[in-house]
Amino acid sequence: MVDDDDELDQDALAAEWGAALDGDDGDGEDAGLDEDVAAQWAAMIDDGDVGGGSESSSGGGERILDQDEIDSLLGFDLDEQALTDTSGIRAIINSAMVSYERLPMLEIVFDRLVRLLTTSLRNFTSDNVEVSLDNISTMRVGDYLNSIPLPAMISVFKAVEWDGYALMTVDSNLIYSIVDVLLGGRGTPAIRIEGRPYTTIETNLMSRLVEVILEDSEKAFEPLSPVRFELERLETNPRFAAIARQANAAILIKLRIDMEDRGGRVEVLLPYGTLEPIRELLLQGFMGEKFGHDNIWESHLATEIYKTAIPIEAVLDQLTLPLKQVMNLRVGETIALNCGPDDPVSLRCGDIPLTQGNIGRMGDHIAVRVARGIDRPNNGAQDEGADQDTMAEAV
Repeated sequence: MVDDDDELDQDALAAEWGAALDGDDGDGEDAGLDEDVAAQWAAMIDDGDVGGGSESSSGGGERILDQDEIDSLLGFDLDEQALTDTSGIRAIINSAMVSYERLPMLEIVFDRLVRLLTTSLRNFTSDNVEVSLDNISTMRVGDYLNSIPLPAMISVFKAVEWDGYALMTVDSNLIYSIVDVLLGGRGTPAIRIEGRPYTTIETNLMSRLVEVILEDSEKAFEPLSPVRFELERLETNPRFAAIARQANAAILIKLRIDMEDRGGRVEVLLPYGTLEPIRELLLQGFMGEKFGHDNIWESHLATEIYKTAIPIEAVLDQLTLPLKQVMNLRVGETIALNCGPDDPVSLRCGDIPLTQGNIGRMGDHIAVRVARGIDRPNNGAQDEGADQDTMAEAV
């Protein structure tokens, strides 16, 4: 019975294939059968195609990205100048820049600057001044110069010991506020006049303000590395304040200065090339020996060092002998020294010479009278007798 059923199924399948291949019958049943067979084979092909079946069955044209999606993919935004939050290709490009967080001492230095600057500006303006550190970020020199809001006053100063330059930008709000306070204005907000260049009085007052900030910056860096900041010039056009290549990385420090109901912002740009001489110092997590002394421990350590006993040798003379003669020395042999009773002897601690003195006697003991102070050890001194000769010392 099974064989008969298989033969019937095969005959039916052959009949369907024959009807599908003929295609010349015009009745509706054959046409419907052809469509059913074609649909079945199309479904089988779709099920068997793993890689591209879903794409071919979905149909439709390729999706085209609009301009916003392209900008988001590339990480470029023409409406925003801030580069702190980036994505896409720009994030990959800027990932090569060193983050300021790898220089932990820098934040400690500018926290110290904030405390010093608060007192100095109060004495400078005779007003209640509050200074705060907004943030510390990393960006490129060219991007910062393009993002400076104009009008502004840009100070170019030099770090003499580091042999590098840096920028300090004072915005217009702070300029007019400082001028108003120094010239006697109280209680009224500063009037900002657009399109007007800064006068000589305003420039001179800003120069004094910048010098006060630079002086406090020297004090802030002094525990870490002594440096002297010299004001080179004042610029109002960022194109004339280029101190490094535009692609160079730099650290931007933003300080906020508030005087009751007015104030402004001071920005300091330090290129990494300027900070390179003190990079090793900025990488430290803390500096206990500079920013915080432990007087009790220092006194205890100094006391214990002073009580330490060290052996001292009095060397009468030294001479060089061949190794063969030294190996043949016998008990009772005499070695003649090239020194007399009044010749000075050398006092040593190990291999380090300390001082010289004259040998004598005190009671039943041989004594040495020190003739001069303690000499500092010479690290470049080398041991003599590096060949096959040996050194014989009479102690």
